[in-house]
Amino acid sequence: MTETTALLDALAELVGDANLLTEPGDLASYASDGRGTTSAPLAVVRPSSAEQVAAIVRLTAAAQVGLVPQGARTGLVAAGIAGMARDTIVLTLERLARAPVIDPVNRTAEVDAGVPLSAVNAAAAEHGLFFPIDLGADPSVGGMIAANTGGARFLRYGDVRRNLLGVELVTAEADPRVLRFGAALWKNNSALDLKQLFVGSSGSLGVVTRATLALAPRPAVTVSAMLALEQAETATDLLAALERDFGTLLTAFEGISGPALDAALRHVPRLRDPFGGVRPDYAVLIELSAGAAFDAEMLEERLGAALMPWLDSGAIRDAAIDRGGDLWAIRHAVPEGLRAAGKVVACDIALRRGDVMRFRRDLAERLATIAPQLRLLDFGHIGDGGLHFNMVWPPEAGPFDAEIAETARSTVFVAAVEQYDGSFSAEHGIGPGNAAWYRRLIPAETRALSGAVQRLVAPVRIGRVDFG
Repeated sequence: MTETTALLDALAELVGDANLLTEPGDLASYASDGRGTTSAPLAVVRPSSAEQVAAIVRLTAAAQVGLVPQGARTGLVAAGIAGMARDTIVLTLERLARAPVIDPVNRTAEVDAGVPLSAVNAAAAEHGLFFPIDLGADPSVGGMIAANTGGARFLRYGDVRRNLLGVELVTAEADPRVLRFGAALWKNNSALDLKQLFVGSSGSLGVVTRATLALAPRPAVTVSAMLALEQAETATDLLAALERDFGTLLTAFEGISGPALDAALRHVPRLRDPFGGVRPDYAVLIELSAGAAFDAEMLEERLGAALMPWLDSGAIRDAAIDRGGDLWAIRHAVPEGLRAAGKVVACDIALRRGDVMRFRRDLAERLATIAPQLRLLDFGHIGDGGLHFNMVWPPEAGPFDAEIAETARSTVFVAAVEQYDGSFSAEHGIGPGNAAWYRRLIPAETRALSGAVQRLVAPVRIGRVDFG
């Protein structure tokens, strides 16, 4: 019996034959992520408890076989898939999925790592609450913690880190432990906040198995508006003005370039065109939300009054206001529209809010020279400085040239980090998909200290990220 066979037999005995997958047909659905990156794991193991996760870490560490924790496979940087190494086992958390336990008075949820965001919100909705991380995908709670997910309503509610009160996890040690950091407390300064080490760690420091999430009251009233701007640069001035006018009632402030808006509307023809077929060069989608003390008519009237001077001056060329989800449907259709328009060259960056429009103009000019085949179809969370500076190689530009595309991506990332003091990964996290950029753009001192922390906290290597 080979060592690999012995390991697989031990795993099957631990979780049951039905929960150790080795056949190619069974592995296929666990072998790709949200970007379509494919992999070839040795096996997929499906534990149902934190104790089984600990035993799996112990067995694979002893056999010196790679182990990759996996959530709902919605990630975009290949951190949750095995890669092409045939000696790697995927640990899926999909069976850690007991019903969330909601504490409506404390506004918290106790949730297993394999529970999808939609299930958390369905349980919380029964109490007028929700987990306020808004995404187009439906990730698992463990994956959201591993990537420190942000989303479209970061402006009001923040990211997962800001809404996480406690975690249960299995340590990456030869003799792993099941530990709990934090509690269902909104205020707790009794020790180092060690749970934050694991947020955004891409599963490389330990396997999150359960979490305590902070919930927010579900808004009783929501009003959205999509605005056609005469000039894109108006967006940041408008953002500052709306924040002064509405404070925390301003839930989201999204930017969509004209070409990206066009791609969404062309690809999903059932969507209502808010501007009657006249595409602006740049549009913003804003959302106001409030509790039951407001009504939709009151919020809409106040929004209209705040926008009137901008309309009168011509800074806003057109406006559409919606109390339903039609305008958000357009925003959520943008990524799909980009994929339909051609080969996407994606850049998820973050900048100071005041630099976003200057960066767009600057980089558009550079790209027109070095990569004229690429069209800029950008969109993003302007309210928090996040920008999906995505480019598309359309079919009419001829065969896709990976070298030109990589030159364009390099230009964007280097400019964002070295010239604008921004980030090359605003919300997708670190994984094999951007490991080279991490090594190139993160200072050596930071990488050395990060690697030392990783070796201290996780002496057994799990996941696919080396922070050193």
